[in-house]
Amino acid sequence: MVRLSRAEAQERNRARVLDAARAEFAERGFRDAKIDTIAQRAELTRGAVYSNFPGKRALYFAVLADLVERASTPTNPQRGPDVREALGALARAWVTSLSHDALARDFMPEVVAEEVTRRPFTQLLKLDALLLSLAMEALEPATTPPGSPPFRMVRKAEIVLTTLHGASQLATAAPGFLEPFDVVSACEQLAGLELSDWWPPPARASVRREDKPWTPPTVVDLVRGEPVTPDEDGVVVVLGLNRLAAVEEAVRTGARVTLAMVTGTPSELAPLARLVVAQVCVSLRQAFPVGAWPAVRVVCDETGALAGAAGVPAVSDETETAIRVEGGRIVARAEGSGAGHAVSSGARVRT
Repeated sequence: MVRLSRAEAQERNRARVLDAARAEFAERGFRDAKIDTIAQRAELTRGAVYSNFPGKRALYFAVLADLVERASTPTNPQRGPDVREALGALARAWVTSLSHDALARDFMPEVVAEEVTRRPFTQLLKLDALLLSLAMEALEPATTPPGSPPFRMVRKAEIVLTTLHGASQLATAAPGFLEPFDVVSACEQLAGLELSDWWPPPARASVRREDKPWTPPTVVDLVRGEPVTPDEDGVVVVLGLNRLAAVEEAVRTGARVTLAMVTGTPSELAPLARLVVAQVCVSLRQAFPVGAWPAVRVVCDETGALAGAAGVPAVSDETETAIRVEGGRIVARAEGSGAGHAVSSGARVRT
């Protein structure tokens, strides 16, 4: 018999716990599911379950995230060539996804139960809206007068996501009330909604010069759902889950941006982050042409490896740090409010 390494054994046990938890949640629902029963299903001890997940809610988020991330993309997805058709395709993908699965019926009540999950969830939705906005803007780019702030479609994206999340909640709370085709039609009609949406540049943070090697780990880009090593020239923004909206400050400058999402409680909030971002990105990949996919990379830096490579060894949900990479080296850094914009826009560097 081949002897497993400690890491392999931990990964195997984690997978067994996830499989057992998925069956338990599907059968009993989140409220009535028991950790002891999950341990019995997985043929592990209660302690083995808690060694992988700090509590039932963390395990629930991890089960949902795993299901969304493993969802397969159709062989020939019907991607829309314009915003109207793309939003219709997005809605079709959404209403046939986990969003309407009975397993997810307790997700929103668990999110709103405490401030520790409400705040990051709000910021994750803002990130989702930005990603959807970038895809829409790529299909219908706007021309703006010189010196004007960039025109965007974030507010329109927020309304689309409000429609989709609301439809998901009604589908579980009142089955049969809402016709899924009507949701698709409503999202298509939102393409024509006229909103005056301009992005106001933030105040710049102070940037300091650096000269350190940049050796990032291979990570998973949630936008494309694939591994990547972000070792080319560009900007890396390390943001706590309560600061995610600040990534737009770097994206709007036109820089190549990698977002590292970090949190002080990765065992519970990292699965939440993976779930919320993947939920949009999986549908987005089915609905929008590849050329319209957002260029920004989004990484759930659960272990802090990418943040550590960027020189941010200690992270929290309020972290806001940005670095600029050129020629395989970190050449500039900024911290605090406006850091992403300052580094990516080439603000004056102080020594």
